[in-house]
This record gives sequence, structure tokens and C-alpha cells, in this order.
Amino acid sequence: MTARGDVVRFVGVWLTSVLSGVGSALTGFVFGVWVYQTTGSVTGFALIMVTSVLPSMLIGPFAGVAVDRFDRRVVLVVTDCLTAAATATVGVLYVSEHLQVWHLYVAGAVGAACGTFHQTAYQAMTPLLIPKRHLGRANGFMQAAWAAQIAAPLGAGALLATVGMGGVIVIDLVTFVIAIGALCVVRLPRAVLRPERPAELPSLGSDLMYGLRYLRGHTGLPGLVSVLTAFTFAFAAAGVLVQPLILSFAGAATLGVLMFAGGSGLFVGAMTMGVWGGPRRKMTGVWVFTLIGGLAMAAHSLRPSALLIGLMAPVFLFTLPVVNGCAHTVLQLKVEQHALGRVMGTVHTLTQAATPVAYLLAAPVAENLTNPALEPGGSLAATVGRLVGVGPGRGIAALFLVTGGLLVVLAVVVATVPRLRRLETELPDAVPETAPPDEPADEPADEPAETTAVR
Repeated sequence: MTARGDVVRFVGVWLTSVLSGVGSALTGFVFGVWVYQTTGSVTGFALIMVTSVLPSMLIGPFAGVAVDRFDRRVVLVVTDCLTAAATATVGVLYVSEHLQVWHLYVAGAVGAACGTFHQTAYQAMTPLLIPKRHLGRANGFMQAAWAAQIAAPLGAGALLATVGMGGVIVIDLVTFVIAIGALCVVRLPRAVLRPERPAELPSLGSDLMYGLRYLRGHTGLPGLVSVLTAFTFAFAAAGVLVQPLILSFAGAATLGVLMFAGGSGLFVGAMTMGVWGGPRRKMTGVWVFTLIGGLAMAAHSLRPSALLIGLMAPVFLFTLPVVNGCAHTVLQLKVEQHALGRVMGTVHTLTQAATPVAYLLAAPVAENLTNPALEPGGSLAATVGRLVGVGPGRGIAALFLVTGGLLVVLAVVVATVPRLRRLETELPDAVPETAPPDEPADEPADEPAETTAVR
């Protein structure tokens, strides 16, 4: 097929990602609402978030091994089927009035784990479908799929009020059927589905550690992953603190408007990255937009103003898909095709590990340290209080100032450390200029050539 055919293939894969992700996001939101309405427990509600983070973080290396060892279409279809089975089980339990809270925790964990297999497979397949000059655009559109998942709860609330939890589950199952059908129909080259591996595969334990060994063996890549991890930490800290910050001076209606504004910034950033593809030097995109994001985050702290946050939140969230898109493009260009799954799975685990750390640190620090210190007469009222003010919620604002400052420092590090700034030129590309030839996916593969592995 021509380059046009490559685009059609990618669109098919991208649409399956959007459908699966949005459907899962709808049910995830509804599950959380059901738990809170049933138990009245904030902790129970929070555990739904935990079950969607921890499995995703821990399963990354296993997902990478599966994506590099087995047919990637099979991996995608099997994990979709497992998630659909878990969702359908919840639906049956709900209709029969046997549903319990722990059932939703299990279903959420299954969905999160399977989602990691999906994300790793897409990240490994994309550079084999799209010529590398368009890889930044492809990553932008994949970020748009993620942004659509974040926006899904806006629609889930309306659906919950009209068709109820059972109706949302049915909609989710329909999206699975469509996504699985699309995966089966899209014709993909054999090289995309079955990467070359050594004739004698290493042990599972060795393969699970392969991503770490690979990163350590390639100058600059550990630094880039560290940058992504730090950026993820800042995003997670902002995510857990922004709602309490807004509610410290505004009501629930204003909160809804501002959350929508922030989500719009995220989606616009993803679509911009998809159309633009990022700057020619992707590491320049990483530090420039990290700097912009840091300044926008710090600006949240200046005063308790809905207008201020309504302007700054979309700016900060706009930078997220650009930074991620640029960084993932560099990783995909520098990692050999046979290792993409294992390396990207490891990168997923390392970066996502920052999320629970941010959740566990940010809220307690705000509640027990900075909020009391920035009450009138508090220990920081005469110093930090001059910058962020004193009173309700200003301790949270101070953490936005600190986290934004850390992002600014991170941007300076990327811009000034030669190993990071020159990563694209000093480490040769491992991805060919064009997509793989249009081989039928169902033909028997040739005997795989021996490939060089990082031991």
C-alpha cells in the first residue's frame, strides 16, 4: 500500500484506541459514583482511583514482554475481551442486585491492567505504521485519544442520569464489540504484528528486566525518562490539588466550568500536536513546553480567582500532550523495533510510579503543613503569604507555586544539560525512514534474524 494506506491503517488503530478508552472511562466514572452513593465513603471512592493506577504501573514490564513476544493484534483483542468480560460480569451482578464494592475494585484493576497492554502495543506499533517524519503527529493524535478518555466523565454524568448504570455498561460493551471488530478488519503488515526476535528467546525474568538494561545502555534515554517521570509527578500533584484549591474560594458550579476549561486545554493541545507534530527538535519541544507549563502552574497561586485559573489551567494542560508527544517520539525513534514493547512498557511503569507518590504526598502536605502555615498568623504568613496570600486554600496555592517552580527548573535542566539537549543528534535513530512493506499479516514469517540485545 502507499503512504495513504499507512494513514488508513493508523486511523483504524487510533479509532480502536479511542473507542476502547472512552468506553472504559465512562464505566470507570460510573463505578466510582456507585461506590460513593452506596457506601458514602470518600476512602472507598478513592480506592477506585488506586485500583486504576497501581495495576497499570506494575504490569508495564509484563505488557512489554507480551507485546514483543506475541502477535500484537492477538494481545489487543484478548485484553479487550478480558476487560469486556469483567465489565459484563459487573453488569450481570448489578442487574441481579448482587453487586458489591469489591467487585468494582477487581473490575477496575482488570481494566487498568489490560489498558496498559493496549497502550504499550500502540506505542510499539505506531512507529512501524507511520514514517518517522510524521511520528510526532501520530503521537499527538494518540494523546488526543487519552484526552477524550479524560473528558468522558462529562458525558458519563449525563448518561448516568438518563440510562443509568446498566445503560452505561451496555454502551461500554458496544464500544468493545466495535473496537474488536475494527482490530480484526484493519490489515496490518507482519512486521507490525510480529517484531523480529532472536530464535532462542531469553527467560521471562531476563525479558522483564530488558527495558531497564536497554535504557541504561543508551546514553541520554535514562535522563529523558526521568524528565517524563518528574513531569508526570507535577501533573498528578496538580490533579489531586486543583479541585480543593478551587473549592476554597468558589462553589461546585464554578468547579465544573473550570474543570471543563482545563480539559478543553488538554484536548486542544493534543489536537495541535497531532496537526503540527511538534518542533523539528523534539527535545526543544520538551523543555520549551515544560517551561510554559511550569509558569502556568505557578500562576495558579497568585490569587484566589476563578478567572485566573480559568486561563492558566488550560495553558498548563495544553503543554501536557506536547511534552509527552515529543518525548515519546524521541523514545520511539531511538529504540530498535524488536525492543519497543519492552522498553515502552518499562517507561510506562517508571513514569506512572510518580502518580501514587504525588497522590500520597501532595494532599497530606497541604492539609498538615502548608495550609496551617498560611492561615492568618501562621509561620509562613509573613513570607510566602506575601506571594500567595493567607487564608483558606492558600497552602494549596503555595504547593502550586513550588511545583511550578520545579517544572521551570526541570526545563532549564533539559535545555542546558548537553546529554539531554543533544540526545536526538548524539544517539542514532533506530527507526527506518519509511513504514514497513505491505506484507500480508497472515503469511508465515521468515526465520527471524539474530538481533543484538543489551545484556
